[in-house]
This record gives sequence, C-alpha cells and structure tokens, in this order.
Amino acid sequence: MTDTEIEITADLVRDLLQEQHPDLAGLAIREVAGGWGNQMWRLGEELAVRMQRMDPTPELQLKERRWLPVLAPCLPLPVPTPVRFGEPSERFPKHWTVMTWVPGEPLDHGSISRGDHAADTLAGFLRALHVEAPAEAPTGSDFGAHPKKCTDGFENFFQAVAPDDLAADTRAVWDDAVAAPEWDGPPVWVHGDLHPANVVVSDGTLSGIVDFGAMCAGDPAWDLAAAWVLLPAGSAARFFDTYAQADEATIRRARGLAAMKSLFLMLMGQNGDRGLPGGKPNWGPVGRAALDRVLRGV
Repeated sequence: MTDTEIEITADLVRDLLQEQHPDLAGLAIREVAGGWGNQMWRLGEELAVRMQRMDPTPELQLKERRWLPVLAPCLPLPVPTPVRFGEPSERFPKHWTVMTWVPGEPLDHGSISRGDHAADTLAGFLRALHVEAPAEAPTGSDFGAHPKKCTDGFENFFQAVAPDDLAADTRAVWDDAVAAPEWDGPPVWVHGDLHPANVVVSDGTLSGIVDFGAMCAGDPAWDLAAAWVLLPAGSAARFFDTYAQADEATIRRARGLAAMKSLFLMLMGQNGDRGLPGGKPNWGPVGRAALDRVLRGV
C-alpha cells in the first residue's frame, strides 16, 4: 500500500497510542463519520485523534498544533485544542494529533432554529478571532486573499454547477466582489473554511467551531461569508450589525466569497451523488439553500 492507502482502523489508532501515549490507550475509540484530508476518531468522552489521511503534507496539522493553543483561550466558543502529538513511525508514516473534542452535531447534519442567537454567537466569535495576526502567522494562497485572486476556482465551480436560472445573478455577485476594494487593514486571523461541516450546533444554535487547517492571516471577508453560508435566511443583517466592523467593501467581498463557497458545496454534493472521492451527497441542498440566501442578500 502507498501512504494514502493505509487503512486507518480502531486497532491502528490504539496501537499508535500504545506506542507513543500509552496512558491514553485504554480509552474507548470510535470512528467519526466524515473527514477527507484527516480522519477523526473519538477517544473517550473528551478527546479525539486527528489522523492525517489525504492531506499530502503535514502542514495543516502542524499549523493547528502551533497556533490553536494560542488562539483558543481568546475565543468565546469551544475549538479543538491539541493536547498530545503523534509523530510518524514505521506503523503509520504520517502525523496524528490528540485534540480536545468539541461536543455537538455538525451543521451539515443538523440545523439552526435560533437564528438571532446564532447570528450573535457567530459575530462574537469572529470579532474575537479577527485580531491583527503576528508577523510569523501563516499566510494562505487559497484562503484569505482578495476574490480577484480566486477567479479560477470560482469559474471551475460556476461552470460545473451554477443553475441556469441563477447563473446571471451569481456572476453579478461575484463580479461585484472582484471589483470591490481590497482589505486595507492589517492581516487578521481568519478561520478561512467556515462551512456547515466545520461548525457544530446544539440546542438550535452554534456551539463550536472545528477544523482550523485553513487558518491564516488575511482578509476577514473570508469568514464573514458565513453570514450566508451558515446562518438561516433573515439572519445576515443582524450578524453584520452585531459584528459591527465590516465596511461596505468588505461585505461585498464576503458576499462574493459566499457565492463561491455555496457553489463549492453544491459541487461536493454532485460528486457525492456520483460516488466520486470526497463527495458529500447531503452538501448539495445545503449549498443551493446558501446560494439562494446570497442572491437574496438575506
């Protein structure tokens, strides 16, 4: 088998724990559904093991190890925090990390019924996260940049899945984002990849944020797109009022990025329906609903 074809099983996870962190090897191990670049396993009730799977390099896990302990204490929602490091070995030649478990249900399998509360919660979280990043913070080529640097990605998604009846309006929103002025503040911390599988909900509202592999210093518009991608219809205005730090240009960029993210979700749903690797069948309707909210501006 090649590295990417190594089958990750509960027995393998337990063996690795026994080799490198034997005090944790007796805890119950349960696979967590989903995941692509990394595979998650519950470890007892309070921990999880994040196993590098399809990610070609350990960069994303190493980034989380370095920066999540710095950011987590400043954030008002639970986020996964590394507590033990697993190093490549003969048994498994990739990185793995033991992290705190964030309880709740992923939004792509749940729902938000308390829209105002969720809008306030998300806005408060992003206000806390969007502080000036240090000079040594990671930068991203795919995340955190102005939309005009992402035109290839948008075009790929647009050509693949944009509904004919929404194509003109979708392109207009994107073109407006590309034309918007660039972020003129200092690069701030951004999660970068806020979509329904990377947030958890409980009691009808947001209760945690996960998967910080894309975090970088950049344009906050990348996260503000979540006003349409995550929140139910009618919540965007309240979100931006509570966030209170976004000017008109930033909202224009955020709306365009939300359109692109919605198309991405639709494409992953299409791939799932076709049985293609990485596909998520339930993401299609989620993406279409998000695109409807983007185009209605609500």
